[in-house]
Amino acid sequence: MPWSNQSGGGGWKSGNGGGPWGQGPSGGGQPPDLEEMLKRGQDKVKQVMHGGGFPGGTLFFYLIAIVACAVIVWQAFFFRVNPDELGVVMRFGKFIRQEPPGLHFRLPYPIEEVRLPKVTRQNIIEIGMRSTGSARLAGASRDERAESLMLTGDENIVDIDFVVLWRIKDAAQYLFNIQNPDTTVKEVAESAMREVVGQSKIQPILTEERQKTEVAVQKLIQKTLDGYGAGIQIDQVKLQKVDPPAEVIDAFRDVQAARADQERLQNEAYAYANKVVPEAHGDAQRILQAAEGYKQQVVNDANGQTSRFLQVYDQYKNAPEVTRKRMFLETMERVLGGTDKIILDAKGGHGVVPYLPLDRLDNKKTSGEGN
Repeated sequence: MPWSNQSGGGGWKSGNGGGPWGQGPSGGGQPPDLEEMLKRGQDKVKQVMHGGGFPGGTLFFYLIAIVACAVIVWQAFFFRVNPDELGVVMRFGKFIRQEPPGLHFRLPYPIEEVRLPKVTRQNIIEIGMRSTGSARLAGASRDERAESLMLTGDENIVDIDFVVLWRIKDAAQYLFNIQNPDTTVKEVAESAMREVVGQSKIQPILTEERQKTEVAVQKLIQKTLDGYGAGIQIDQVKLQKVDPPAEVIDAFRDVQAARADQERLQNEAYAYANKVVPEAHGDAQRILQAAEGYKQQVVNDANGQTSRFLQVYDQYKNAPEVTRKRMFLETMERVLGGTDKIILDAKGGHGVVPYLPLDRLDNKKTSGEGN
């Protein structure tokens, strides 16, 4: 067989006496044992780990280099988006895509760059005051009068402090359409508040129209920022302080007290009017109804007397003498029925003066009236 050629001319030998595997352990032409090669490799690794292979601690630097390369590769090709963030990927400076929270792949810088705006965080802008630094630690705020003093529609000055709560609505617009979001929101909010206050009177702003003012300012800020394409959502506008300037606040409080007294007196007058007017209307209706009743009574009596007179007249035409006598008797009955009467008999005698007890008649009349 060619592999067992005694002359050494087998297929594993070359012109210099070695095969493709090199010289074997026994110096013959047989290929080396794979287990033997693995064993020798393990021995070399053990020597390196014990400091025998790389003098001067070179292995430590190799390990650091490997870890550094792994970190660089990881940071170059992968990025992580936190739960409160949104990944905005740019390729050569141009917006490409948005990535939700999680681990994502990217091309290394400068091919692709990632920005991570916090889209769920609510930001606060203070206008007219500053509660940062030492003021915040003390639980107070520093007044910024250049921002808080505003002119109302009735030419009064009012001192207004307010805050604006906002968050990112569109990350791409937020990053690429505006340069300084905090400054933009602050200036737009101050401008919107001045516009709304300039169209209002001071009294409603200080009292019942605070909420209405907040809503109007919020809508105006949102409209302006949407016009800019800022990608910002205004959550709320809160008025913190609405007062007259400190220089005139005492006089303004006196005016407020006088206005309160005026409103109180007006309310009392309205209450009195609401009480008296219905009573007057009731009395008027009662008098009108009484007059109407009296009118109906008089008319009915007149109609009755007319009807009775006509009936008597009809009977009178039929029998005048009898009717006249009856009318005379009825009249005498009506006249004499309720009076005291003294009847003198003409047959009593002539020349005799009748005796009339006038005192008794007067007493009887007086006692009758008393009864």
